[in-house]
Amino acid sequence: MERRLAHVLSEFARTLVTEFPIQSILDHLVVEMVRVLPVSAAGVTLIEPGQPPRYIAASDTSALAFERLQTELGEGPCVVAYHSGVAVAVPDLRADSRFPTFAARAREQGLRAVFTFPMRHGDRQFGALDLYRTACGPMSAKAMAAAQTLADVAAAYVLNAQTRVDLQNSLDQVRANSLHDPLTGLPNRALFLQRLEHAILRCRRSGKMVAILFADLDRFKEVNDKLGHNIGDELLSAVAERLTVLLRPGDTLARMSGDEFIILCEDLDDASQVEALARRVNLAFVEPFLLSESPVPITASVGIAFAGRGEDVPEQVIHDADTAMYQAKRGGGGRHAIIQPEASRRIHGRASLYQDLREALSREELRNEYQPIVATAAGRVTGVEQLLRWSHPTLGLIPPLRVIPIAEQAGLIVPIGRWALERACLDLRRWAQADQSQRYTVAVNVSVHQLMAPGFAAMVADVLSATQTQPQVVTLEITESVFIHDSERALLVLNDLKHLGVLLALDDFGTGYSSLAYLNQFPVDIVKIDQSFIADVARDPTAHHIIDAVVGLAHKLGISVVAEGVETTSQHEQVAALGCDFYQGFHFARPAPAEQLDALMARRSTPATNGR
Repeated sequence: MERRLAHVLSEFARTLVTEFPIQSILDHLVVEMVRVLPVSAAGVTLIEPGQPPRYIAASDTSALAFERLQTELGEGPCVVAYHSGVAVAVPDLRADSRFPTFAARAREQGLRAVFTFPMRHGDRQFGALDLYRTACGPMSAKAMAAAQTLADVAAAYVLNAQTRVDLQNSLDQVRANSLHDPLTGLPNRALFLQRLEHAILRCRRSGKMVAILFADLDRFKEVNDKLGHNIGDELLSAVAERLTVLLRPGDTLARMSGDEFIILCEDLDDASQVEALARRVNLAFVEPFLLSESPVPITASVGIAFAGRGEDVPEQVIHDADTAMYQAKRGGGGRHAIIQPEASRRIHGRASLYQDLREALSREELRNEYQPIVATAAGRVTGVEQLLRWSHPTLGLIPPLRVIPIAEQAGLIVPIGRWALERACLDLRRWAQADQSQRYTVAVNVSVHQLMAPGFAAMVADVLSATQTQPQVVTLEITESVFIHDSERALLVLNDLKHLGVLLALDDFGTGYSSLAYLNQFPVDIVKIDQSFIADVARDPTAHHIIDAVVGLAHKLGISVVAEGVETTSQHEQVAALGCDFYQGFHFARPAPAEQLDALMARRSTPATNGR
């Protein structure tokens, strides 16, 4: 018996790290028990408080009947061993009065003795192992000890397997949450893009078309402002329900962000087929929505675009539908507008650029350039800002303001953004190794699409680890538009990044939807004042006062201030007098490739009189 037990334990040890499911582990255990120990049959029941057993294993049909009988009656040695954590021995069912109902019915089926062992691990109880015999008589002390050992080993296996199951369930739930809108339960932008990409690929093969309808609620902001965000959320949920019933089988409805909804229609033979759905969408908003017992009227503007027969990319099609939606909105709202497939493919010749950009990384056409960031008072280089450049083989240098939208629309911003961050970290490490007395920083621009992409913080952590870069020397620059798209999601991502240890900068401050409240609401370390204010600081009192107010508030909040676009000595003197901590611009140096900055970085503290 000892040799057989040793063999079984060795076998279990070899398979501990495998991914055997719980039921397989239990089925294997009861078979081995009958082989190792002097018993007729064996059974296992896993027990959870207040729950019916999820797992029952038995070496034969009689053992299975005895396991189910104890569960049915809520009586028997299995139940006692589970609750007490102590083995229960019943060498003769006739002489034992603890389980009268179970004993009577089990004896009718030929059972004469049962020995039960708790399955436990630490202070956790999982269930019990039952050993059945068709003859009366005790088990030896060695057999009892061996049985308890096997029960304990099996409990460890069950714990290991259950941990795997729980982890996988958690991962599945996290993935589901990351792909669905928490308010409406609809697919979100990430999942919609996946489905759109697959739909385009299928339609290229079938020769059919894909259409998307981009719906934006008209004057939704007024609902939020007048009735409150709770009513606004109710309205969004009600719109999702009303639009869902309009879909054809196979269509997808998603919530993109805010009050934007989008519908994917596949397998279209002709562009006219989608107009009927567009009309139904418009008609769906004729009746007001009854929210908190009050009617709320609302309309929607719908833009329609097509893909499927050309080299279309998902972001391009969405952009086209968005453009059409704004055409409908400019027409008064509550209507739809269409960008026909031919027009969509003509827009700016983008499809060709998208394809070129897909190959740009492998052809080494993309590069980083850097502009030094200088301590305003000391004139010392403290770091650089990364700027993406694309040297197109026929079109020449394409500026970042064009590259980034193309990358976003082509669905390439995530891999290109990772490449840019990785390259910047490697260049920074080279400068640091050349002058170990100076701690430089690098600021990397991050677009809204990058930041909102699933797993962005994890990608940043991976790049930092791969390049052996300390997070404290990396600044991620974002613009205020991040907070307009989805402020709650943005805050979650920014907090994840802060936990990594990187710095966060609010870029181009003073433009777009500027709000000083951002400096207090979001975990910002640096604010960069837009160059449009710096250009007028010497002659425009308003610009002067704005910069003074931003610097004063930022410093009270412990936030550093960078002046962008400093081009002249006068501007440098003004931003220094106003207390800007750092500046960058042509006054010190133009952006340049990393290799060209080597000498300048070594020189560090010699500002140019005019970098032009």
